[in-house]
Amino acid sequence: MYKCSLHSLEDTEKFGFRLGKILKGGDILCFIGDLGAGKTTLTKSIAKGLDVKDYVTSPTFTLINEYQGRVPLYHFDIYRLDDVDSLYDLGFEEYFYSNGVCIIEWGDKILSLLPKYTIILEINRGNGDNDREVTITGQGDRYTEIVEELNKN
Repeated sequence: MYKCSLHSLEDTEKFGFRLGKILKGGDILCFIGDLGAGKTTLTKSIAKGLDVKDYVTSPTFTLINEYQGRVPLYHFDIYRLDDVDSLYDLGFEEYFYSNGVCIIEWGDKILSLLPKYTIILEINRGNGDNDREVTITGQGDRYTEIVEELNKN
């Protein structure tokens, strides 16, 4: 398990950028956290680390946005997902088993559909307005590599 405390928007952006630089095609991140916890802010920063030049927005009404960077980024927001069958209609498996990075906001709604090697990021608010606690859990070689890289600094 990896834990970190972020005390400002700048801390969150730096953390996301670092994480984005570490990520590789095939990585899947599941974000769990309350509304306003910073899931989309973190996604935007990860996208910068992946060299995405486009403006990243939350795909709340479209379920998925695709971006090109060093590797493709597939950004899911399933907050409004009423029926898991909608994901099948999107062909989610093609994204999950692709050469891109998948970020799934509200991924706890579909944990049973996610591959075993999915990396879980739980984001919780801290005491201050911009304080966040991030806990990363997962399994497998890729999870271990990511945690080792994050622990270097």
